[in-house]
Amino acid sequence: MANDLSVQFVDYLRQNQHLASVDHSAGQDADHRHVKLWEITNLSPIEFADEAARFFSLGRVTLQEMMAADPLVASFSQRFLRETMVYPYKAPDGTLTLAVVDPADQATQRAAQIVLGTGVAIKVASSEDVGVALGQRLDADESQGAEPMSALPREDDIESLRDLASGAPVVRAVNDLLEKAVELRASDIHIEPFSSGLIVRLRIDGLLRPVAALSGVLPQAVISRIKIIANLNIAERRLPQDGAARLRAGRADIDIRVAIMPTQHGESAVIRILPKDRGLLVVEKLGFSAPDESKLRRLLKLPHGMIVITGPTGSGKTTTLATILSILNEPIRKILTIEDPVEYEIPGINQSQVKPAIGLTFAAALRSFVRQDPDVIMLGEIRDSETAHVAVHAALTGHLVLTTLHTETAAAAVPRLLDLGVEGYLLRSVLRGVIAQRLVRYLCERCKTGRPLEAADFEEDPRLAALGFRVGETIQQAGGCERCGGAGYRGRLGVFELLELTDGLRELIGEQADGLKIDEMAIRAGMTTMLDDGVAKCRAGLTSPAEILRVTTMR
Repeated sequence: MANDLSVQFVDYLRQNQHLASVDHSAGQDADHRHVKLWEITNLSPIEFADEAARFFSLGRVTLQEMMAADPLVASFSQRFLRETMVYPYKAPDGTLTLAVVDPADQATQRAAQIVLGTGVAIKVASSEDVGVALGQRLDADESQGAEPMSALPREDDIESLRDLASGAPVVRAVNDLLEKAVELRASDIHIEPFSSGLIVRLRIDGLLRPVAALSGVLPQAVISRIKIIANLNIAERRLPQDGAARLRAGRADIDIRVAIMPTQHGESAVIRILPKDRGLLVVEKLGFSAPDESKLRRLLKLPHGMIVITGPTGSGKTTTLATILSILNEPIRKILTIEDPVEYEIPGINQSQVKPAIGLTFAAALRSFVRQDPDVIMLGEIRDSETAHVAVHAALTGHLVLTTLHTETAAAAVPRLLDLGVEGYLLRSVLRGVIAQRLVRYLCERCKTGRPLEAADFEEDPRLAALGFRVGETIQQAGGCERCGGAGYRGRLGVFELLELTDGLRELIGEQADGLKIDEMAIRAGMTTMLDDGVAKCRAGLTSPAEILRVTTMR
C-alpha cells in the first residue's frame, strides 16, 4: 500500500512541479498553488503527510507532540497561520520547529524563519492535526488578549456604528470567527446577546459548542458587520432580516446564509455555512447499507414518479438530494431544481432559488419547469397543498420528481401528503419510494475504545436490550482527544430506512391511510428501519448506542 501511495504522490508532485516555484508573495497564484498541492489529491490527510515526509526526507510530527510543546503562535498573525497551515512551536529539547502541511511551500518557510530566526526545524503534520492545534492555541490566545470596551460609541449612533463595523478590529474579529468555524467544521454560528455580553456557539456535528466570545468589540458593531456582509439594513433593529453572501474564509470559499432576530438584549444572528465541497456528493459517503444502496439505484433508474426524502431540519436531506442529483447528472438528462437556498452548486444542473418577494415560489417555479422539457425535477421541500399538487402532477406527466418532507418515519410521508390534499389514487400512481434519515456522529478513530456491555449498562438504560444488545457484547465507546476536541466524535454519517412501494403497500394507500400499518407491512417485506441500520453501524464500530438512541425512537 505504501509503495502505491508513494508512486501516486510522486506522480502528483511531478505533474504540479511548475507550481512549487511560485513565490507565496505572488498573491492569488500562490494561494492557488497552495490549495493545489495538498487539498486536491485523493490521499487522506494522514496519508498525504506520511508520503510528503518520506518524499522530502523530513520528520513527522503528531497532534499530541504539537499540543505538548510550547506554542509560538503569538509571533505570527492568525491569518498567516490559517492560510498557510503551519504551526510554530518550541520542542521539549528547545528546538524551534515549524510543523507544515506542504513541505514544497518554501516561501512560507522563509517567512517563518524571518520571524523565528535561522535554524528552524521543519517537520510534516497532517492538515487535520495542524487545524486542530491552531484552533485550540489561537482560541486560548484570543481569550487572554481581551480588551476593555470603555471607549466604544453608543449603540444608537447609526453612523458611528457603521464606521465601527467597517473598522479593522470588528472586521478582523468577524473574519477570524468565520475562519475558526470553517476550521472546526461548523455548520452554523450562533451569536446571541445577553445582559452579560455576547455568547458565541458553533454547531459542530449537530451539537452546539461554546467558543471564546468576541472580546474588545461592541456587540452591536459585530451584528452590524454581519449585516453589512449580508447586504442587510443595519438601521432596522425591530424586525427579523434574512440575507446571504459569498466570501472566502481562510482557505475555503463558502456561501453563508444570515438570519437576524430581535431579542430582549439586542439582535441575535445565526450564520449558516455552506461549504463548496463537491467531495461530499458521493453515495458511499452517505452511509447507505449495501441493500439500501441497491434499492436506491434501482429507484433512480425509473423514468418517472416521485421519490421523497424525509426527516427533521438538519438531518442531511439536502446533502442526500444533491448526491442523488450528482448520480443522475448525465448529458442525456435535463435536470431542473428549485431550492431555498441553493446549498450545493452542481455543474450541469439548472438550479434556481425561490424568491417569494417577487412571486417565485416552489409552486410557481414548478409550473414553469414543466414547460422547460426536463427529465428530472428537484423540489427543495413540499411545504403546502399547492406545491404538493403541482409536484404530483409533474410526476404524473412523465418526470422524475425528487423532494423532501418533514416526517418522523418513511411511512409517515403517505398520510402527510394525503393531509396536504393529494388524492389517494394519484399518490398510489406516482409515489415510488421514501427515504427517511437521521445523522449520527462518527466515533473518533483515534480515541474510541471497545468494552463489553455489563448488566449495569442494561439497568441504567433498558433500551439497550430492546435494540438487540446482549450482556458481554463488545461495543465501541467515545473517548476524547485533541483531534475531536474532547467530544469523542468527529464527523457524521446517516442512518436510513428506505421504503420501496410494492403492490401490497399501494393497496394500503387510501384516503384514510394508516402510517403505522404501512410501516408494519414494509418491515415485514424486508425494510430496514433507521433503528436497525443504526444498530448495524454500532456493531461495525462506526458510532455508539448512545448516538442511535439520541436521534431515533423505538418502534
